[in-house]
Amino acid sequence: MSPRRPDADVAPAILLVDKPGGMTSHDVVARARRVLSVRRIGHAGTLDPMATGLLVLGVGAATRLLGHLGGHDKTYEATIRLGQSTVTDDREGDVLTATPAGHLDDGAVRAALAAQTGPLLQVPSSVSAVKVAGRRSYDRVRAGEEVVLEPRAVTVHRLEVHGVTRPTLDLVDVRVTVQCTAGTYIRAIARDAGAALGVGGHLTALRRTASGPFTTAQAAPVEEAAAALGAGGGPGVLALTDAATRVFPARALTAEEATALGYGQRVPATGTPGLTAAVDPAGRLVALVEDAGSTARVAVGFPPG
Repeated sequence: MSPRRPDADVAPAILLVDKPGGMTSHDVVARARRVLSVRRIGHAGTLDPMATGLLVLGVGAATRLLGHLGGHDKTYEATIRLGQSTVTDDREGDVLTATPAGHLDDGAVRAALAAQTGPLLQVPSSVSAVKVAGRRSYDRVRAGEEVVLEPRAVTVHRLEVHGVTRPTLDLVDVRVTVQCTAGTYIRAIARDAGAALGVGGHLTALRRTASGPFTTAQAAPVEEAAAALGAGGGPGVLALTDAATRVFPARALTAEEATALGYGQRVPATGTPGLTAAVDPAGRLVALVEDAGSTARVAVGFPPG
């Protein structure tokens, strides 16, 4: 077996990628690895192959930040089709039921979707990445198992209807924007609204436009973002410190505090709740820290080099 080639010397960074349809999140990571010759790349929050839009990648030490980025609110643009339910709750699954929806007026459609806002107990699609006894739910379904997932608490902050159209006499398409907590399944919203109307529903289009403070306006195709990072910066690239301070309050460290945190020691508390991005005098992210009484401790460290 030939020895693994060392990673290229690339600065740790966050890549904001505009994922095309037809690619898995793993495919996107694999392409970034090939362009950069770096294996240590991960993503913060999966997008289904059908979906397009924002996928946040971490390169090198920036992968340590990913676990603290995926939990932020998300925004999606979607098209919901009423009149059909599918195995996957989206257009990629086989049609399970077809019930004419042409009799539904716009008011009934809007009311059913309005009921999908606020705090919800939402059952994820059985064909999802949720793990059941250590295995992905979609793997169990493809193996012929019947999977029923437990409901989970999510919140839909906003569901705005932009248009209701009728592509055929029996189908109704609804274009929406959804702002929600992490872990919300937009295809479950389509499924549940369709079920409430008695006609079934699924997604025909989904695009993630924002995750926390990051948006598709800042993103680039994966090859372009990775190449920009390799060249020192550009569209789709956020330096590690810049990314962290967009998400968390910044704390300017003295040189002595930076050294202490580098050794895992504590520094005086800031009085700021939650995580804080601790930055040394040279502008390098040293750690994410959080108060613990009168001192602040390292939650995630980012060693130099």
